Amino acid sequence: MLYNLGSINIDHVYRVPHLVRPGETLASRDYQRVLGGKGANQSLALARAGGQVTHWGRLGDSDAWALAPLEEAGVALDDVERVDSPSGHALIQVDDGGENAIILYPGANHGFEEDALVARIAAAEPGATLLLQNECNGLAAAMTAARQRGLTLAFNPAPMDEAATRLPLETCDLLFVNRGEAAALAGLDETRPAAALLDALAERLPEVELVLTLGAEGVHYRHRETRLRLAAHRVEAVDTTGAGDTFIGVFLATRQAGGDIEACLRRASAAAALCVQVPGAAPSIPWAQAVDAALAEWPPCPLEAD
Repeated sequence: MLYNLGSINIDHVYRVPHLVRPGETLASRDYQRVLGGKGANQSLALARAGGQVTHWGRLGDSDAWALAPLEEAGVALDDVERVDSPSGHALIQVDDGGENAIILYPGANHGFEEDALVARIAAAEPGATLLLQNECNGLAAAMTAARQRGLTLAFNPAPMDEAATRLPLETCDLLFVNRGEAAALAGLDETRPAAALLDALAERLPEVELVLTLGAEGVHYRHRETRLRLAAHRVEAVDTTGAGDTFIGVFLATRQAGGDIEACLRRASAAAALCVQVPGAAPSIPWAQAVDAALAEWPPCPLEAD
């Protein structure tokens, strides 16, 4: 079993020719209101990839419609709290190059009571996995409780902030980071080579599995003596929103199914490549059948020792 203590947001997505500049008023060519939040996206990716996931989240009463994609995919939602306060939401600009800029309001995602979280984790199935991102409150307490319960802890410190650098990251078993997040946690400039970022993180967290995603540059994996680099599939990106969440969810679903690290990296990379070719976050997360078809059709990306 995998539990995801994760955000549920309402995404307001605007298609623009370029990301808005200071002092500029820019007309949007398209608008969508869809399910979002890194937590919800990762649960959705897990479930669509065939994984079993129970979502722990909080959502405003007026936004129950947003849970439909999660329910359809098979995410267990009994532990999602419906509250009389605003849901978290995000204002997302997506430009013609597929890049995005996001303003995030945490809303209900920051209303967890730490004592209740600790009690929930204490009642979790032994040997289960707990997945966390950085869009909910109570993370330090959750990490400590997860370690005490003996859960496997996976963490994605996105969106990165200074508080994330003070979390007890040594309690993690698996850490998913992009270049900026890796640099912030390692205390280095993000222009440093990927190997340097991983070296610094591995020195700080020698027992933690490290997965560094670099978009079109591929992904690096580091755990103890194992060092791998997988190139990315060459696709035309329409919208990169949700690609990292898709990667994480599919990686964890593949591991849950017993896949080795190569299978985890390859399936997650293919799913992310499919994701960036479709607008939106939740709508672009592929199902397992689409990932299977892509892996069968596309030439395999080189996997090398890093």
